[in-house]
Amino acid sequence: MPSWEPSDAGYQARIRASFARQSIMATIGADLAKVAPGAIDIALPYRGDLTQQHGFLHAGVITIIADSACGYAALSLMPARASVLTVEYKVNLLAPAAGERMIARGRVLKPGKTLTVCTADVVAISEGREKTIATMTGTLMAIYDRPDVPAGF
Repeated sequence: MPSWEPSDAGYQARIRASFARQSIMATIGADLAKVAPGAIDIALPYRGDLTQQHGFLHAGVITIIADSACGYAALSLMPARASVLTVEYKVNLLAPAAGERMIARGRVLKPGKTLTVCTADVVAISEGREKTIATMTGTLMAIYDRPDVPAGF
């Protein structure tokens, strides 16, 4: 992966504050595990109340952390006055979400002034071993000067 330079020196604080405002992250118990320019990891412990009928974490829950990892990876490279919204994503579910903890690793593939393309691999960790369970490709849009979308989100 390439290394990126953030355009906002305060990107880490901005991302942590935005993440804290995402009530869905608190609801599912997800945490920021890594914050770096163009690279965000979101960790989620296994919880029985977030499973589907077979006891695996639900695909929708896995998609939540992958989408947010991509979104924050994109936001980390955007100017301080920008907000970010997902405009498109595709998810491939590769294996059941079974393990003690899941980590979504969002990475910027190509930053842009308006559109940024990211990927996120989601791994399940079980007994110290990682297994890739999902992969996402997403397109994120930078939003500027919209009164209905606050900057830095």
